[in-house]
Amino acid sequence: MIAQLQPQFMTPQEYLEWEEQQPIKYEYINGEVFAMTGGTIPHNDVAINLTSALKNHLRGKGCKVQMADAKVGVSQNGPFHYPDVMVSCDSRDQKARKVIYHPCLIVEVLSPGTEGFDRGKKFKHYRQIETLKEYVLIDADKINVECYRLNEKGKWELTSYSLEEMGTEVEVQLTSVDFSCPISLLYEDVVFSEDTSEKTPDL
Repeated sequence: MIAQLQPQFMTPQEYLEWEEQQPIKYEYINGEVFAMTGGTIPHNDVAINLTSALKNHLRGKGCKVQMADAKVGVSQNGPFHYPDVMVSCDSRDQKARKVIYHPCLIVEVLSPGTEGFDRGKKFKHYRQIETLKEYVLIDADKINVECYRLNEKGKWELTSYSLEEMGTEVEVQLTSVDFSCPISLLYEDVVFSEDTSEKTPDL
């Protein structure tokens, strides 16, 4: 999704109250709000595929799986973002109505207009969330998944999953929620643009 800067400055509480009255979603960073616009169909397909798989895997385990309409707060004062997919298994989030504050997993599906932000400043914001264990970036234009995991030393380590590098079917591991699936499942029914050389593997 593409974010567009809006001219108004708000406190966190003003933003939360104001956004409830708006017809579209807004993210909040350092007093400024950014309007969220729609993504592509492949972007949406990838998010739905992962959300559905996680929902089935975590059913009955006390975890909440959320898609793009759910807001995450880095703290009570923000920033506030709308991840494409996130999971919280924290009891403090079980009755949340407006904001999730304690996710263990956050996933962003990359778009050309926001990829740099997702990799840079947004990841910097997310790393401030004490409960976060994994941050995943999924490419919507080719079969490629990047998973950043917090190790025992408090450092973020990158594990990449790519058919281009590994050749055959790849099993994607999300250790924060004890989940794994074939990478092809994430790209089920995804149609790449004509100039994309990679194609979805047969399921």
